[in-house]
Amino acid sequence: MQAWQVTEPGATPILATIRQAFPVKGEIVVQVEAVGLNFADMLAIQGKYQVRHPFPYIPGMELSGVVLALGPDTKGPAPGTRVLATCPAGALARQIVLPVGRVFPIPDSMGHDEAAGFPIAYGTSHLALTHTARLQPGETLFVTGAAGGVGLTAVEIGKRLGARVIASARGADRLAVAQRAGADVLIDSEAPGLKEALRAEGGVDVVYDAVGGPAFDAALRACKPEGRMLAIGFASGQVPQIPANLLLVKNLTVSGFWFGGFETHAPARVAASLTELLRWRAEGLIHPHVSHVLPFEAVPEGLALLRERKATGKVVIRVGPGD
Repeated sequence: MQAWQVTEPGATPILATIRQAFPVKGEIVVQVEAVGLNFADMLAIQGKYQVRHPFPYIPGMELSGVVLALGPDTKGPAPGTRVLATCPAGALARQIVLPVGRVFPIPDSMGHDEAAGFPIAYGTSHLALTHTARLQPGETLFVTGAAGGVGLTAVEIGKRLGARVIASARGADRLAVAQRAGADVLIDSEAPGLKEALRAEGGVDVVYDAVGGPAFDAALRACKPEGRMLAIGFASGQVPQIPANLLLVKNLTVSGFWFGGFETHAPARVAASLTELLRWRAEGLIHPHVSHVLPFEAVPEGLALLRERKATGKVVIRVGPGD
């Protein structure tokens, strides 16, 4: 079957023909209809992600599709069921074999393009804000990179949880996307004086930071006493260094959050989170944003959209014919 492969760190993915795998007990075969691209895919291709894949490997960490078959003595969604799933790698292929616990049926009203980009971004923001940061109604949430894949979901979920949301993004167009997702206050990330701007808004209870660099330090210094910082990622390429004296003086908490780690050590918590998110989507309480849908042959172009910051929300690769 066809699949995109990366032959060595930093190489451009190539479309190759590979041998199909067959499921064993506990596994399920899915015909892939669409794949969501993530910033983490770019890091993994460069060999810089926290999970190092042996090369050659097939990129892609989330997908939607249709169940084709289950392994022997395996209970799960019946063949023909429309599903979404996450995986450490391997989504950018015509078919994929997965552990059955990673597969979730999707609502009838949810198309494959939308479903493909749903689990990682929404799962990250939901678990980070509800479980790790314990965001409360009436608190102030500050989101960096608020028009990107995870940032936009943090804005939307933060509003759903009753927070006042301050969003930072680059330029008026991207800020408008964050505003439509529910942001109450907009700050251009290229404007000077972020710390002062946040303090002028009364400070911050929770920071959701997927960017790193100077914005992390400014937000840390604008936190209210007992504020909580979430280190989600470092899209700027700069990993913050945290002055422990600030944590002490204000009783601040800084927590790292990696969705893939929860999939490994707390899969039941991930399953409960995604189940709730899919219920919210079925009830029309959240509205996923996909800015680009590209054909299967255009994976390099899709990755370039992420690398060059030309996308908002999700970039999706359509593998099958679509809905």
